[in-house]
Amino acid sequence: MRSWVTVGALALAAAMVGPAVVDTTAPAYAISAPTRIGGGETGKATPTPPPTPSPSPSPSPSPSTEAAPLAQGTLVETVAYGRHVRQRMDVWYQPDELKRPGVFLVHGGWWSSGDKKYMTEVSRSYAEQGYVVFNINYRLSGDASWPAQRTDTFGAIATARRHAARWSFDPNNYVVVGFSAGGHLATAVGTYKSRLPGLRGVVGISPVISPLTAYTEGIDSLDPNKRKLRDSAIKLAGGCEPTGKCARVWASMEVPWHASRGDAPMLIVHSSDEFVSAEHSKQLKEHLQQVGVPVTVLTEQGIEHSAPLYRLPGVAERVQQWVTEKLLTSGR
Repeated sequence: MRSWVTVGALALAAAMVGPAVVDTTAPAYAISAPTRIGGGETGKATPTPPPTPSPSPSPSPSPSTEAAPLAQGTLVETVAYGRHVRQRMDVWYQPDELKRPGVFLVHGGWWSSGDKKYMTEVSRSYAEQGYVVFNINYRLSGDASWPAQRTDTFGAIATARRHAARWSFDPNNYVVVGFSAGGHLATAVGTYKSRLPGLRGVVGISPVISPLTAYTEGIDSLDPNKRKLRDSAIKLAGGCEPTGKCARVWASMEVPWHASRGDAPMLIVHSSDEFVSAEHSKQLKEHLQQVGVPVTVLTEQGIEHSAPLYRLPGVAERVQQWVTEKLLTSGR
């Protein structure tokens, strides 16, 4: 039987191969039986944090269908982790005897749009390295206001850990990777109350870490994206601005304010001139360093945001290497 250390070493080598490309045309999955892609092999209980309400309980995860050809032996299922139609995740896994580390992917889209289907090729890139991949959807701000999105991310992780044996997943060895608004959710999960069991690291690609900063930067900005991000943050907060009775929900959305000792280490990537400024990450880095949590902030030249930033030469490779180092070290 191969150990994760062996598989991890192979993954670290694979992480240095080329950058992943995000597929924006892949179809959504339907609910049915798992799809097998190829035919060989590839290289503390999770809390539902109060006062955040838990997602409605769901039966055992229901599997799903459809994906393009991948490495031999990989299965893809779509699993319900709650009752709402958005409470679904695609699971890419190898049905073998190994307990493999996991990568949770959280898509962006202003908290009000986007879909896991846009993370298909990123999911593929991690599955090909031997990880179990959980590519999640969550309720959008038009479905429910904050903290429903954070609750859903916790719910997806809890479901994955509860049914770990089904997917040959090591529930004590995983990372969360989020893009843009999904980066806000990933970092929010990484800093909320006590550290999640098994969470070894968080990656944010253009993460909106500070909705208050987005609100302030968008007030008089001539940049339409900054103005849209401000409006999106207001919508996420239930339609209210960060004053009076709404101050509490905005405080709950503000990731840096929740930093505490024992939080997961983080890797954050921004472009130097994108509309989600590096100021977001500077705030979080300052708060996390005060409590001894390691944070790496990378800044690439240009204006690329989220998936286009991830596609820049060297970015995906650097992220994949960091992820593999965190999971390989934890798997020894």
